[in-house]
Amino acid sequence: MIKKMVNFDVESPSEAALRTINVHELLPQQEPFVMIGTLIHFDKTLTVTETEVQKNNIFVDDNRFSASGLMENIAQTCAARIGYVNKYILKKGIQLGFIGAVRNFEVIDLPHVGDVITTRVDVKEEVFGMTLAEASITCGDKVLVTSEIKIAVKEQEEA
Repeated sequence: MIKKMVNFDVESPSEAALRTINVHELLPQQEPFVMIGTLIHFDKTLTVTETEVQKNNIFVDDNRFSASGLMENIAQTCAARIGYVNKYILKKGIQLGFIGAVRNFEVIDLPHVGDVITTRVDVKEEVFGMTLAEASITCGDKVLVTSEIKIAVKEQEEA
């Protein structure tokens, strides 16, 4: 098995470098439960993903991506952040994350099949394995969702 060499600045990668990463390598979820498309921004506090809403997505109903799917999209953007940190910065495996709390989850509109949504997760605080973040999902210039989310990360067990 040949390992790919990472040839970008992992602490502040370019969007082009991030777009080369297969998000499946960052997430514990597998198809058909992957709800994000591409990691397009990463820094210490902000993670951004871009996703085209697919007709065959399990959370699509009547050609619209449901509120449940949007919540999972936010959670998986958080997971992609944790996965990126673990894989590229800390050089360790994927950790499981759990939604600890969701506050002020407001759905303004639901995207349609074919829409490209952009999800932003802005970390406000990290303490004792808990991450508190503000999240939003947009489609073009239109805000679809705003929320606060708390994620708990399960520490890996030593072998």
